Amino acid sequence: MLRRKPTRLELKLDDIEEFDGARKELESRRKREEVDMVGASDAECALGLSTDHKSREQMIHDRIGYKPQPKPNNRSSHFGNFEF
Repeated sequence: MLRRKPTRLELKLDDIEEFDGARKELESRRKREEVDMVGASDAECALGLSTDHKSREQMIHDRIGYKPQPKPNNRSSHFGNFEF
């Protein structure tokens, strides 16, 4: 393996400004999400107390975008179209 000198990285003013802008945008997004979550958590708590387990599970699936597909229980699904 060839050895080479370490590459020098230079920090430019444009890079610093871009980083600061991205950081401020991230902080403002977090603040908005915290405000939204505080309002939503109150509603979810009230709703969660009066609902059963399946509806809570369905709410979680909807929130994360999970759409379960039922698995077929026949042998052809396991082995394709082979005949024994």
